[in-house]
Amino acid sequence: MTVIKDVNDLTIRAEEFKKEIDIRLQKTSNIDSGKRHIMVCQGTGCISSNSNLIMENLNKEIEKAGLQDDVKVVLAGCFGFCAKGPVVHIVPDNTFYVKVTPEDAEEIVNSHLVNGVVVDRLLYEEPTIKKKVETQGEMSFYKKQLRIALRNCGTINPEDIREYIATDGYKALGKVLTSMSSDQVIDEVVKSGLRGRGGGGFPTGKKWAFAKGYDSEQKYIICNADEGDPGAFMDRSILEGDPHSVIEAMAIAGYAIGASKGFVYIRAEYPLAIHRLRKALNEAREWGLLGSNLFGTGFNFDIEIKYGAGAFVCGEETALIHSIEGSRGEPTNKPPFPAESGLWEKPTCVNNVETFANVTAIINRGAEWYSSIGTEKSKGTKVFALAGKINNVGLVEVPMGISLREIIYDIGGGIKDGKALKSVQTGGPSGGCIPVDLLDIPIDYDSLTSIGSMMGSGGMIVMDEDNCMVDIAKFYMEFIVDESCGKCTPCRIGSKRLLEMLNKITEGKASMMDLKKLEVLAETIKDTALCGLGQTAANPVLSTMKYFMDEYEAHVKEKRCPAGNCKGLLRYNISEKCIGCTKCSRGCPVNAIEGKVKVKHVINQDKCIKCGVCFNACPVKAIVKG
Repeated sequence: MTVIKDVNDLTIRAEEFKKEIDIRLQKTSNIDSGKRHIMVCQGTGCISSNSNLIMENLNKEIEKAGLQDDVKVVLAGCFGFCAKGPVVHIVPDNTFYVKVTPEDAEEIVNSHLVNGVVVDRLLYEEPTIKKKVETQGEMSFYKKQLRIALRNCGTINPEDIREYIATDGYKALGKVLTSMSSDQVIDEVVKSGLRGRGGGGFPTGKKWAFAKGYDSEQKYIICNADEGDPGAFMDRSILEGDPHSVIEAMAIAGYAIGASKGFVYIRAEYPLAIHRLRKALNEAREWGLLGSNLFGTGFNFDIEIKYGAGAFVCGEETALIHSIEGSRGEPTNKPPFPAESGLWEKPTCVNNVETFANVTAIINRGAEWYSSIGTEKSKGTKVFALAGKINNVGLVEVPMGISLREIIYDIGGGIKDGKALKSVQTGGPSGGCIPVDLLDIPIDYDSLTSIGSMMGSGGMIVMDEDNCMVDIAKFYMEFIVDESCGKCTPCRIGSKRLLEMLNKITEGKASMMDLKKLEVLAETIKDTALCGLGQTAANPVLSTMKYFMDEYEAHVKEKRCPAGNCKGLLRYNISEKCIGCTKCSRGCPVNAIEGKVKVKHVINQDKCIKCGVCFNACPVKAIVKG
């Protein structure tokens, strides 16, 4: 290995490594058609389903077949298709196998690689047309995606810097250091329209300009990788699948504002992301792409990892800064903003992982290209963690302006088990629940805010007819109460009172006056909490009250949970469908079900503990809840 000395040296090295990457990109005109790469997803989700063992077994079978000179098994980052993982992608054939097990390795090698016969049973079946498709491009899950932040995830080995260099890695850093002034770099990011992807949506270029404008002998760049929203895994997947893109972008930001030191603040619960980030940092230093005198220009920049303990509030930039300093992670009033007085009272620029992941593409391809994607005020793409009651759970990256309907039905494959969609929650605990009649609203910062939700960092949770919206509001409020730092009274005490009221409603003990109090308190917290997290903490309550008030009123007026979720209001009854098979009575742990064989049974409501055993045991669905 030779240290990269200048831009020409980087270009030469990139050409050396491109041949293998061209196989991955199906640029096969000058490549031996017998050469194949098997990309195996090694994101956290697939590893938990034994994708490590799949790689091991594939290598064993390839050696048995004598194909080790023609076939290479490659560790890859997240493909995003988590619901169908582990995923195996064979290129340049472009065959995409899903739900692969370690036992499938032998058949993949012997059938596909040796005999040229695709393993049909491992192909993805499109649910709408009931037809199996072979290639990634044919899948509806990928058709409407545009991968910029995720461009290298699933394509390169994140643990090999040579593969990143082969995909124009560190080219943007070389470009800005040798041919652009810091003002030109900032201007390019401003023109691109890139906004912070961590939730606030503040223009990235403006933030960099503010930090550059303050004189100081020391400035800092911080990457916020403290991803704490329930169901969110966007930043983790980028760091697991393409850590160098973040490292390179941090160095570019350092050059732009005049900083020589960077920190990645990452939660300790992300061991795989930490491992790959640490390996990438060490590789970058070894290759002379991080540290002193980068590209021979005299610019110095290095990065240190700081672990977070998993506090949700440390997603707020001032709380994050205090945590790095060794203090309690609590927010402070602004101004001064971190750009003026941040880490150790020095000018500091804080951006999240996804924001940085867009920067190198902007520098390489130009602000005009990036700003042509998205809407007037929300440029580029957004990565979402699509979760909940949806067929295609996973990680998706879509152009700003796409509708919720397109994501849920065209990309997500619709609702599980043919159920009816009830709501989509965006923005994590600080976001809101969006009803079905607003599914066609474009996804951008301003549109989501206008209907009481927000973009957030990119969590998107889908709920069906079986979800109780009051219970959903309670779930998020439990999270907020648990995660509140306690510094300000509105959040510390107000959120606790909100949760108490929600509990009262779900237990059937509330009055209509309680609903009014709930709304007034939620609005008060929104107006008076100290930080952005506290100010948006009541959003799940306010949005569900706005769009699903009928469910709140059913809980209060009728003492009934329409979705049959709230245990305090739940009743199980046996309908006329009952065939008297006795399965329900035999399973009941408290003997609350009475009845003879072949005679309709009855549930004793005084004894029933609402455990649901009978509901799950009934073979004819004669037991109803409500």
